[in-house]
Amino acid sequence: MSSVIGIVAVALVASLFMSFTVGANSNSAPIAPAVGANALSTLRGALLVGLVAGLGAVAQGGSISETIGHGLVTGVTITPLAATATLLTAATLITIGNSRGYPIPSAFTVTGAAIGAGVALGGGFAIGTYARILGFWFAIPIVEAVLAYGLAWLLLDERVADTLSIPLLAGGVGYALANVGLSFFPTPQGGQGSIAGVIARQMQLSSGAFGVDGVVIVAIVLALGTIAATYWQLRADVTTGINRMLIALALVVVFTSGGSQVGLATGPLEPVFESTLGLPSIVLLGLGGTGILLGGWFRSPRLIQAVAREYASLGPKRSIAAFVPAFLIAQAAIVLGYPISFNKVMISSILGAGLVGGSSSSDGVSATKTGYTVAAWIVSMVGGAAISFALYRVLAALPGLG
Repeated sequence: MSSVIGIVAVALVASLFMSFTVGANSNSAPIAPAVGANALSTLRGALLVGLVAGLGAVAQGGSISETIGHGLVTGVTITPLAATATLLTAATLITIGNSRGYPIPSAFTVTGAAIGAGVALGGGFAIGTYARILGFWFAIPIVEAVLAYGLAWLLLDERVADTLSIPLLAGGVGYALANVGLSFFPTPQGGQGSIAGVIARQMQLSSGAFGVDGVVIVAIVLALGTIAATYWQLRADVTTGINRMLIALALVVVFTSGGSQVGLATGPLEPVFESTLGLPSIVLLGLGGTGILLGGWFRSPRLIQAVAREYASLGPKRSIAAFVPAFLIAQAAIVLGYPISFNKVMISSILGAGLVGGSSSSDGVSATKTGYTVAAWIVSMVGGAAISFALYRVLAALPGLG
């Protein structure tokens, strides 16, 4: 029994280490375009990354944590020892990437490590789950780049007034945000409620009011309020209004990144918390959120600089164009419970938006840096699986641990 408690303690420390690493690595990318556009300083961006991503981790991290903990291997329940092997492998590889200045995709690394440890434990491959996740991963760069390019082209078109295009984008994001499920708002049916849903229930709007669902009505009203607030800010001062829109979008995306990334640190421990500790998953998400907050504060500035300066220098409008598809894709991943690399999400958007207007020394994309990053994505998943498999076998062979 004492050995089990010791392994669980090591697994918890490994999860905190992993969430710290994720906070420094994956949650840094969303704030980078705002820093690159000079709307935020690097240090202020790092401070906001920690606070907002940590909050998003607790509010939205449950679905992806569930997938990592239960959906990647079949026939076995992940043990504390397997969770420890998974987390130590992934966190170490990501930390090495950070130290070299290359953002390593946490989702690829953790997914590979979780599969490797699970198979070493005696589990089978969840082929259907892999196919769906891989399909989503392959679609991300194409969808992101196309959407970001189109939005950047629209925002940079001088024939379209900023007071029209930017408020409409803000309204679309506001509508989506009003419908996002949050753990803070449990529903009577036991699921996660949204801001629009809570307001609709408090106002006792019937589901058939005006022939439209009450939640939809509230979400539309909130979106219209967002449009109006953005429009009047732009009318008062266009430059200030664009920068405030950019920062607001950055924080929304960072919040979403926390929700999509914390599961990578907490997922391997989901079975441990349920079977060994008997604690609710919200406690585990709180642990992960704390690690993300600390990682964002202490380690993210270097990665923020790497993404903001080395991949592309966008400017405010193209940065806005990069944020919107990143937010939508990440929220879709949370709803589906698919682990994603937020580095991949943001870099794809940055590349798409950065291509508008052509390449130059001031607004181009570093092909060499991008090539190294793609190679790191592939190696991190395959290497993570192999190392985690071997590490579990070594740990299981030690006296008192197997």
